Amino acid sequence: MAKKITLLAPADGQVIGLNKVEDQVFSAGMMGQGFGLKPSAGTVVAPVDGEVVMVAEAKHAVGFKTADGLEVLVHMGINTVEMKGAPFQLMVKAGDQVKAGQTIATMDLAQIREANFATTIVTLVTNAQTVLEGLDTEEKNVTAGTPGATAYLKKATKKNSKLDYDQLATTIIKNVGGQENINGLIHCITRLRFYLKDESKANDAVLQETPGVIDVMHAAGQYQVVIGNEVTNVYDAVMKQLPELDDNPAATPPANDGQGPVSRAFNNLIGLITGSMSPVIGVIAASGIIKGILALLTLPQLGSLLSPTSTLYLSVSAMADAAFYFLPILVGFAAAKRLGGDPIVAATIAGVLTYPQLITWGQSFKTMFTIFGFRFQFLNYTYSIFPMILAAWLAKKLGDWLKKVLPSYLQMIFNPLITILVVSTITLVVTGPIIQGFANGLAVVINNLVHASGWLGGLIIGAFYQVLVIFGLHWGVVPLVAQQIASTHESALNAIISSTMVSQGAAVLAVAIKSRKKDMKSLGIAAAISAFCGVTEPAIYGINLRYRKVFCSGLVGSGVGGLITGLMHGSMYGFTGSLIGFSSFFNPAHPTQLTSFYAFLLSSLAAIIVSFILTWVWGYNDQMIMGKRVEKKERPGSK
Repeated sequence: MAKKITLLAPADGQVIGLNKVEDQVFSAGMMGQGFGLKPSAGTVVAPVDGEVVMVAEAKHAVGFKTADGLEVLVHMGINTVEMKGAPFQLMVKAGDQVKAGQTIATMDLAQIREANFATTIVTLVTNAQTVLEGLDTEEKNVTAGTPGATAYLKKATKKNSKLDYDQLATTIIKNVGGQENINGLIHCITRLRFYLKDESKANDAVLQETPGVIDVMHAAGQYQVVIGNEVTNVYDAVMKQLPELDDNPAATPPANDGQGPVSRAFNNLIGLITGSMSPVIGVIAASGIIKGILALLTLPQLGSLLSPTSTLYLSVSAMADAAFYFLPILVGFAAAKRLGGDPIVAATIAGVLTYPQLITWGQSFKTMFTIFGFRFQFLNYTYSIFPMILAAWLAKKLGDWLKKVLPSYLQMIFNPLITILVVSTITLVVTGPIIQGFANGLAVVINNLVHASGWLGGLIIGAFYQVLVIFGLHWGVVPLVAQQIASTHESALNAIISSTMVSQGAAVLAVAIKSRKKDMKSLGIAAAISAFCGVTEPAIYGINLRYRKVFCSGLVGSGVGGLITGLMHGSMYGFTGSLIGFSSFFNPAHPTQLTSFYAFLLSSLAAIIVSFILTWVWGYNDQMIMGKRVEKKERPGSK
């Protein structure tokens, strides 16, 4: 039988259900389980025995921690933080030990009402998700210090910090509307990206409070469940329960989704790019790190530990180059799966684009044929992305049409035969040169603009890039960075982005070191490590956005880091950023040119110092109350 703990009424008055409290954050259970109380007198008592662990600067809230591990918050009035402590007198301070029923504060009810604020006192178990089986309360009139609710503790279990992926997958599937509401699923570095038939059936509030889920987002036509570094394991657990999604991954929003045709087309395009790029980001990042380390080992300053002509260097370099050289095959395979096409056919078409003889001709722009004096030339499609995404789409459309018109006994051979011949030809002759030329030109223009804008471009991009991450819009930048590295072998834009990851990591690290709360320390340190490894979502959603000043402190630091990168005209020669991506700042073609590496060192150091200090002195203290999660924005064109 679960252990019971009585939560006392904090004042004389009438107990009401939490769902009747005049504030959505409390009534929706975002802050935990508990009850409200309409006070008839202004004396407030402690609901439990325990230690005072938090006293709000505005005196309107007091937090306690019991010997059983309950974290209990007494919040006096609704939005009374705006009264800056005027109606409250506190009898306790942080660190005090109190007994249940002991007077902790008084509140001037008349003054609160005159200011047009509700006097409701809210008593919450803020860590209910992890410590409570449930909480029982009865709406009735009570006196201060008498029972207001009964909390039932979870049975003690051996502490295990590892997620139960199968259980988490079951919870996620249920709260996105069930199997019947899911059209498709992909994942990126930190997020499960669902394509739902009806997003209104998803239960945001439950998912946001589920252990293992950092947040949920509505963006780019997707319902995004932010998991963090464990996303691959959770994705595998979901797919194990929904194996049919692997055979039918296509996910097109319904025609009556409320979007306009332009908005729907844009969201479908972003979804296709995301689905094509997400699965290959990891290998691109790993390959970039390997190439950077190879460049480091050839530095004369380090004694030229490795010769660029040695067998070992060339062998390891091949391992690093493979993902880039055959990038069209990886992207084509992923795009076909995203579209619901034949991945093998798409990979074969991509193999045509990367065939050695055609690549050799492409490097010398060999003429295929001439029509009316216009020369059609071969191009080099290694390192390319966009031509193959379009080719995968064409292959899907043509393959579907052939399934309708060809007899069943001809499907196995003639469907792929015709698709490969037609789409490969169209790509080599028409769409490939047009798209590749445009993509390469765009990459060069962006690189030149970032270089030319110097400190100004660095400051603006550095200060605001992580805002894009909040809404998942940074995925629109990822292909541009990849295209820059493919066409010019460097990306000044990515160098600036790198400092934004470092700064958010430094901000959350300051919270972890400064806080005396055990949970905050463990979450902060894990999030900081993730950010320094190039993934900022756990830091942003877990802590930084919940304390907005922490997030803003990180933005200031990244603005300074971007400014320095712009001043020094720093560039990256690999994909992986943040501290773990240091090797990406060595130029493989000219290992002795260390300007970009020095820019990385100075900008990262400045971002760390500014973000850390600003968070420490201004952004966070343990008396602050964690805010509600960032408000989800409607998708463009959804209304």
